Amino acid sequence: MPIQILSHTPLYVWAILAFLVWRGVVEMREREIALSRMAVLPLVMLVLSLHDIALKLGLGPASLGAWFAGCLIMVAPAWKLGSTRIAAVTAPGHVLVRGSVLPLLVMMAIFGTKYATSVMLALQPAAVQQVKLAICGLYGVFSGWFIGRLLRVAVDCSRSSPVRPA
Repeated sequence: MPIQILSHTPLYVWAILAFLVWRGVVEMREREIALSRMAVLPLVMLVLSLHDIALKLGLGPASLGAWFAGCLIMVAPAWKLGSTRIAAVTAPGHVLVRGSVLPLLVMMAIFGTKYATSVMLALQPAAVQQVKLAICGLYGVFSGWFIGRLLRVAVDCSRSSPVRPA
């Protein structure tokens, strides 16, 4: 059965996985980045989670409520952890982001959740309806992590002045 599942997975899914692994590896390196560019990944992940909910589970009040609750639960811990990853740099609106394996792990968890949900829908659609709110809440947790981290970086960047070379 697992071989059938893997062999019936469309090629674009593997391309998405490769892209996410690449992005995760990039996140593991220290780099200087514009704050506006830092917003791209969180926004893409937010849109993808809501898109997946809409397509597979429906955007009803219960689904959105579970997503929102999960998001709120994760914003505070992500805010706390986000403070250790950045430092101001010489260019205004830029930050030095320290590398971390956490973004790669979160992106793999998102991919795994989306993949498992798709497989469950293909094999046992009724079972997905039984765990629908848990899946929506989990997508919210993932989105909350990205949002909390981005908000912390934005606030820290606005408070600190650029580091001047000696």
